[in-house]
Amino acid sequence: MFAIIGILVVFGAVIGGYLMEHGNLKVLIQPAELVIIGGAAIGTVLIGNPPYILSKIIKGITGVFGGSKYSQARYLETLKMMYELFSRARKDGLAAVEADVENPEQSKVLSAYPNIIKDHHVRDFICDTVRTAASGGVDPFDLDTMMETDMDVHHHGEEAPCGALNTMADSLPGLGIVAAVLGVVITMGALGGPPEEIGHKVAAALVGTFLGILLCYGLLGPIAANMQKAAGDEHAYYQVLRVCINAFVKGVSPVLAVEMGRRAIPGHVRPGFKESEAAVRGKK
Repeated sequence: MFAIIGILVVFGAVIGGYLMEHGNLKVLIQPAELVIIGGAAIGTVLIGNPPYILSKIIKGITGVFGGSKYSQARYLETLKMMYELFSRARKDGLAAVEADVENPEQSKVLSAYPNIIKDHHVRDFICDTVRTAASGGVDPFDLDTMMETDMDVHHHGEEAPCGALNTMADSLPGLGIVAAVLGVVITMGALGGPPEEIGHKVAAALVGTFLGILLCYGLLGPIAANMQKAAGDEHAYYQVLRVCINAFVKGVSPVLAVEMGRRAIPGHVRPGFKESEAAVRGKK
């Protein structure tokens, strides 16, 4: 929602200021300039990125307009799930939860949290780590290193589309200049004609530069920055899972393991102690 509002503010301010100076909006409508800039920009992305990155770019852009899924409610749900899983492991042993992590969709504990289980990256991170811990003979330090490596690889993959979109945005001002130069070339060919026609062609050439800069700094650049923050939010979520699991494997009680995970939640969505305790223990 805020992304949509921001885009409206950017374009509203630019167009509004232009109209305040009695500018003609029809002059800004230059389909040829958009074809040159937009087509070339899309081409640069196709050249520099494999298909899986392209699909992630599309998914990331749609995610910007949908908002972050890592809300306080999501964290509370996650802490409750981890508490129930740890409590079962503490009561019956880590071997008892092997069936849960082998078939999470059929697990009485994990299947109660479909929003988390449907996220296959999160599901695999939890299940694979708990399965490794339950197999025995794994030092907590080694398990923590494994989780850190998994997180780094996943985070690198999530940041790749942000970099690709940033590269595309950075190319737009240059492509705007290309469109402007082509417009000047056309203008030079029209010298000797009516002044109105020459003025129109010059205006069209300048619009190319304007569009390139506006799309770079007013649209794609901010969207890429938002995608970067979303990747950071996801990494922070995995860090909470890592802290919880690592604490429990070291012998900490389920309650304290969950509390340590709560302390790792980013401040703007971190629930209070009483909120966390009420959610985890099912209190009103």
